[in-house]
Amino acid sequence: MSQSFDIAIVGGGLSGGLAALALASKGFRCAVIDAGDPAKMRDAAFDGRTTAISYASARVFRRLGLWDQIAPHAEPIRDILVTDGRAKSRFDQGTVSSFHLHFDSRELGDDQPLGWIVENRVLRNVLFDAIATKSDIALFAPAKRNAAKFQSGSAVVTLEDEREIRATLVVAADGRMSSLRAEANIKTNHWRYAQTGIVATVAHERPHEGVAQEFFLPGGPFAILPMTENRSSLVWTEKSDAALAYMALDENKFRIEIENRFGDYLGAVTPTGPRWSYPLAFTLAQSYVAPRLALIGDAAHAIHPIAGQGFNLGVKDIAALADVLGDGRDVGLDIGALTVLQNYQQWRRFDSAALALGTDLLNRLFSNDIAPLRIARDIGMGAVNAVTPLRKFFMRQAGADVGALPSLMAREN
Repeated sequence: MSQSFDIAIVGGGLSGGLAALALASKGFRCAVIDAGDPAKMRDAAFDGRTTAISYASARVFRRLGLWDQIAPHAEPIRDILVTDGRAKSRFDQGTVSSFHLHFDSRELGDDQPLGWIVENRVLRNVLFDAIATKSDIALFAPAKRNAAKFQSGSAVVTLEDEREIRATLVVAADGRMSSLRAEANIKTNHWRYAQTGIVATVAHERPHEGVAQEFFLPGGPFAILPMTENRSSLVWTEKSDAALAYMALDENKFRIEIENRFGDYLGAVTPTGPRWSYPLAFTLAQSYVAPRLALIGDAAHAIHPIAGQGFNLGVKDIAALADVLGDGRDVGLDIGALTVLQNYQQWRRFDSAALALGTDLLNRLFSNDIAPLRIARDIGMGAVNAVTPLRKFFMRQAGADVGALPSLMAREN
């Protein structure tokens, strides 16, 4: 029971699904393997998180014919407001720094938002629906991978039910704890943060006007991200021991803790739906490739959510890999050979490592209440806010619109 493909993608999440569609658009036959049941992964209760899609990443979805299905469920980010302070509590009335940083999409002059906030379930459903229409993509799910063997001319992925998938290249899209990466003996730089991410959705009285807020608190950033239907997604970074206590609160007490951080600028706030939490960690692979293996997304780099750039880094991985493999095949090269795959690594590793380490530095700089650091970072925010070219640079950086862009991400004429 053996089937042959050009590329086998292990991991059918957001990165793996998008990779299959991007590679198929270049003419590759792809297998997507995931241990999860697609029916369960489509369910709203499976993942209540949202994803920030930068305006450059959105070009990939457009060129793959996916954006029309996503757009009705995507809330544009028109402005980003960054502030610093302390949360309100019974012992403290809370403070907000007089310094701030304001990113206004209109300054870019492109008549487009800085990005969009989309619920993960929407993205997952759109990707699964698109994959189902492609004759050159085969979805094996639920199907647990049992082993992978990398040979001189091909790779063989064996499933638990003994089916074999043969491919010229295997793409690891199996997350931050990638077993494929470990089996290839690719080392990582890894550390855990003493922080936990809490994710919840709230409804509010007043319209958010497409404004995303990042409120830096001593325990970590508290992000308020605009969603459709006048809702906001909260990505609340907190010290891990405190996060456990917050997650255990009843609905009313949890709402009060949100209001202490959210403030009243959007009126009364009401949590809607369940809440989720997950430990935060940093993982950066020391190599993105091995013979017949390429890492993408969290398997290559899992970063702090402070800037909302994790998924966008993976989108650029996917678009770059599609270009490199397409170019290699077109001149008759073996797409699983290191001579081809190293071009992908050279393109992506420095860029993603720089951003990953930058988010780590930002988190360490802002997630504390040390007075000299608080003064320095507030002055720094004020200085950047006063210099238009600097603001535009950071907006383009957040938009994933800098450096050498793959063809799927290239600027539209």
